[in-house]
Amino acid sequence: MKPENVLILPGWQNSGPAHWQSRWEALHGYRRVDQHDWMAPRRGDWSARLEEVLLGCDEPAVLVAHSLGCLLTAAWALHSRNTHRVKAALLVAPGDAEREELQPVLPSWSPVVMQRLPFPSVLVGSRNDPYCTFERAQAMASAWGSRFIDLGDAGHINADSGLGDWPQGHAWLDELKKD
Repeated sequence: MKPENVLILPGWQNSGPAHWQSRWEALHGYRRVDQHDWMAPRRGDWSARLEEVLLGCDEPAVLVAHSLGCLLTAAWALHSRNTHRVKAALLVAPGDAEREELQPVLPSWSPVVMQRLPFPSVLVGSRNDPYCTFERAQAMASAWGSRFIDLGDAGHINADSGLGDWPQGHAWLDELKKD
């Protein structure tokens, strides 16, 4: 699989240089799906942008989503006629846009799409994620048909989690790229 067909889907506010997504992009040549507005994300705009990038891929892509990027994957898959253009998805630390404190900043993301994804996926969740309870992450994995991986107490599985290049996560991605 060509590196440019591994698509990085950051969450709200994008992923900074120390985030494992940014590190993978730099190390492996993966392609970030840049969004028009990282600070005030609108589900329809983000879905349209993902569709546009996927239509430009010359083979089925693998999605590497973090936080709101996980919700984007589910929302896009619900409406797109091009889901065959996705081979698989690695979904890490989904944010729960239905949480009361997140609804004012992410109003267009509720309700969270809870429909089975039409491609294989792995969801990696944390027991102490401040943006999504462990039980809610498990429920998302179940609804989406994702294999669930418990990463223990890893926070939001971002730069603050101290993962560096996160080789274990990349090994899970490699498995999805091969299947």
